[in-house]
Amino acid sequence: MPFDPIAQALSALNKLAGNELVHRLGIYEPAQKFAYRATRGGFRAASTLGRQFKAASKLVKAERVAPTGSQSDLFDLSITEEQQMVQDMVRRFASDVMVPAAAAADEALGAPEDFRAHFAELGLYAFAVPEGLGGAASEGALMTQVLMIEELCRGDMGLAVSALAPIAVANALCRWGSAEQQARYLAPFAEDKPPLSALAVSEPRPAFDARELRTRARIDGDGFVLHGEKSLVPLVDEAEFYLVAADLVGRGPQLFLVEAAAAGLTLQPRPAMGLRAAGLGALRFDGVRLPADALLGGDVGVVDYTRFLDHCALAWSAAAVGTSQAVLDYVIPYVNERKAFGEPVSHRQSVAFMVANIGIELEGMRLLTYRAAARAERGMDFHREAYLAQLLAADKGMQIGTDGVQLLGGHGFTKEHPAERWYRDLRAVAIADGGLMV
Repeated sequence: MPFDPIAQALSALNKLAGNELVHRLGIYEPAQKFAYRATRGGFRAASTLGRQFKAASKLVKAERVAPTGSQSDLFDLSITEEQQMVQDMVRRFASDVMVPAAAAADEALGAPEDFRAHFAELGLYAFAVPEGLGGAASEGALMTQVLMIEELCRGDMGLAVSALAPIAVANALCRWGSAEQQARYLAPFAEDKPPLSALAVSEPRPAFDARELRTRARIDGDGFVLHGEKSLVPLVDEAEFYLVAADLVGRGPQLFLVEAAAAGLTLQPRPAMGLRAAGLGALRFDGVRLPADALLGGDVGVVDYTRFLDHCALAWSAAAVGTSQAVLDYVIPYVNERKAFGEPVSHRQSVAFMVANIGIELEGMRLLTYRAAARAERGMDFHREAYLAQLLAADKGMQIGTDGVQLLGGHGFTKEHPAERWYRDLRAVAIADGGLMV
């Protein structure tokens, strides 16, 4: 049957009309406009029953998203009408769905059962899939994802990582995957039930450097054999496949697609100090045999590994901005309402200056992040900008988390208030490699 974009748009609108979550959040109108625009290229309609990651159709060549805008070093902070609609919709979702569920998810070490299903209903996975594969990734998608990460992490960073981990893998497949890999692994992200997947980069050792990997892959016949261990992997118990960073002996760092059912792969939940709702854990590879087409891009040198890490740094910077904004949103009314010695504590200069500093540092983090995103979206080199953004986000994010706890006094130490959770989550930005990617 020929592809009919109008039929696809109407189908998406019908789903929105009957979606109880969309009506409950009061976002039917912006979601309706967004769905119509996003479905101009059409969403792929297919069932995930018994998903075996087999290509539904053969691609002649890999689908890529072209850079947008000029190569000028100037950048514009204004966002498009479509990006504004996405930002408003995600912000409402974060405040109405994520914030009430965050504390329980942190305690349960995982997202609520229906959380990712509700997130998938918003259609945001399609922003990582090119239009040629039934998605909505196009010019402006990278900045849209930065805004999306910021708003989701404003709701809760742990739940956000849980929802965004598959999008990180889809972004890598979109950027570097071969035509066969895109048809097999990327196309399902435009379906009603996108596959759960996650990046696996970090390793359990002090002062880990993502450019010096101890997880090793060696060529064996017409495939590869993988040995090593990964840590801080989101959705470790639920993912259907992983994108694993490993050093290909003699060739340097590469990325490999590893399905969860692979022989020799051991999964182990391993909660960390923060991001507990993301379902973090460890992967162990004991002679995992991979076919030749498991190498992302299909050949050595296709993946720009430094650029891959830059995209990860950019995503974590946006996450720090969102959570830091949540801290600021919470402490301002708290210090204005909390009284000591007959007046609000915000009347004390030490308190007022601390709140002001949070606002100042937050804006600096946001501007550096947006600048890096603007350059990345145009196809320009953004290595320096991404590095600076994550460096500032790691430093000032931890300080903002600390100040948030400090401003709440004794309340900051208790779980009755979210400041202690934000403190723990923001510290992850300094050690994060992988997990998130735009």
